[in-house]
Amino acid sequence: MSIVVTGATGHLGTLVIDELLRRVPADRVVGVARSAEKATALADRGVGVRIADYDVPETLAGVFHAGDVVLLISGSEVGRRVPQHTAVIAAAKAAGVARLAYTGVLGGPDADFLLADEHKATERAILDSGLPYTFLRHGWYTENYTGQIPVQLEHGVVGSAGDGRIGAATRADYAAADAEVLVGEGHENKAYELSGDTAWTLAEYAAELSRQSGSEVPFTDLPADAYRNVLVGAGVPEPMAGILVDVDTSAIARGLLRGGSGELARLIGRPTTPLADAIAAALKG
Repeated sequence: MSIVVTGATGHLGTLVIDELLRRVPADRVVGVARSAEKATALADRGVGVRIADYDVPETLAGVFHAGDVVLLISGSEVGRRVPQHTAVIAAAKAAGVARLAYTGVLGGPDADFLLADEHKATERAILDSGLPYTFLRHGWYTENYTGQIPVQLEHGVVGSAGDGRIGAATRADYAAADAEVLVGEGHENKAYELSGDTAWTLAEYAAELSRQSGSEVPFTDLPADAYRNVLVGAGVPEPMAGILVDVDTSAIARGLLRGGSGELARLIGRPTTPLADAIAAALKG
């Protein structure tokens, strides 16, 4: 039996592989990537490599084997994820995998904001497949903000979330939980609501960034249309800009990404990474 990670060369996939290699021998781990070139670093570490493309279903034939435990990492291309994920689910079903884990969104079927739609459709497809499953419902990533620090230091933090609280955690936190569920027992047909231990507002984020950087970083809460214009002006495609605005107004502002279950910390056996530590690491580069 292998532990197979799709999207293995992406930001999250790389970290999941790192965590798996701390827990099991490399010859038990397989990474699925779009090209052998991208997966060279995995192969150099002794990880098995299988080549497939979510957008080309026929390439998924033979990628999964009977008895594998598979992590389907959500695709990054909003608007295309349902057919991509459905192709992976069909291939996993045909292969007879032992369990299919999926990185969805906090709230699962109760998440009524635009970004959640494709995740909810994927969970339904997995349930309809009859495969044993684990739903890893990730909250917001701290890196969604810390990855923008150079821009924030110049222009400030902007959004439309008001004083809504965000139970964010780092990708490394989520990756540790994902790996634990892949190698551990007792996770079959369960859903985990994963979020950071302490939820914070964008104003609190800006204040902490100001404190650590030594520069005044304001938070400006914009009306939805104004925030959309800022995003589009920064080069974000119009459809994605609309989704990001909706995350702020329909999810964060309403408390849907606040979290608070404590399940992430319980799975990884430690507190989640504090916001101050995440900002400090990002400032160090």
